[in-house]
Amino acid sequence: MPKSSGQQVKVLAILDILKRYSDEENPINAIEISDKLSENGVEAERKAVYRGIEALVDYGYDIIQTRSPRAGYYLADKTFELPEIYLLTDAVQAASFITIKKTRELVRKLDAMLSEGERRKREKGIYIDNGHKCENEEIYYNIDTLSRAITDKKKVTLSYIVRNISEDRQLVSVNKEYKLSPYALIWQNEHYYLVANNEKYDNLMHIRLDRIKKVAVTKENWRHFSQVSVYKDKFDIADYTAKSFQMYTGQLKEVTLRCNNSIIEQVVDRFSDKIFIRNVEDGSFSFSTDVILSEGLVNWLLQFGDKIKVESPEELKIMIKERVKSLSEIYE
Repeated sequence: MPKSSGQQVKVLAILDILKRYSDEENPINAIEISDKLSENGVEAERKAVYRGIEALVDYGYDIIQTRSPRAGYYLADKTFELPEIYLLTDAVQAASFITIKKTRELVRKLDAMLSEGERRKREKGIYIDNGHKCENEEIYYNIDTLSRAITDKKKVTLSYIVRNISEDRQLVSVNKEYKLSPYALIWQNEHYYLVANNEKYDNLMHIRLDRIKKVAVTKENWRHFSQVSVYKDKFDIADYTAKSFQMYTGQLKEVTLRCNNSIIEQVVDRFSDKIFIRNVEDGSFSFSTDVILSEGLVNWLLQFGDKIKVESPEELKIMIKERVKSLSEIYE
């Protein structure tokens, strides 16, 4: 092996050791680096280690020499900071649409970005709740396929799993076949959804990705979303998500709500701080916004009891009254 090639290998090996074994709380010295190089079949004296570290610094790596908590070096500029790794790991663990197998794989990949000391600290806080994880391993391929169909503006065929109760009181899964024009993938309410149009109808529908199987992109061009939604030039995912409740479909209407001041945080969390608040009096406030009238909206409103009142439209008032009446009747 040429000398220059051997030196390059040493420099890369030193970088790997710094990534794996060093952090601010666990610096590693030149002797330890040399020993670990030897363990991996790369011979390097301390002077060669110093030259390797200098080369990495010259290249742009932020390698810190410290004397506290002990003398040595550590790599400061990592792809993700420790709190970012924690945040991403927690998000992966919390996402119900990510299977147990994939959760473990992703956590391992994120942990590979940590030093051994950071990893040991992190492992103490890792818990994967197997009970709420989906079992559909196709979901990752389906995300890719559906994203490609959305980009290419093509229809897709797929099988969608719904649950029913059989005559012998068993929970059974039934497959429904669809041909859809896909418009967006949305993560909401701890689930991943596909927003699409069923070619048999003139509206939008949502289906959960964890229940989708056998996705195939057709050669048929999709139906433009302007034919089935209020959007003309661009399907505005953020706007659509803000107006949808629990991913139910329905008619878009302007809704005026009167709310108790005690639920201002929940209202702002749901509708953003851009809502125009008016009529602030008697411990309450009013505002209007465009939302989709749906059972999901009714569910959201009823959770606040008498702390929120629908002032308009009349259709939503009727939906609330009918729901309250039906709830009252089942407890009589």
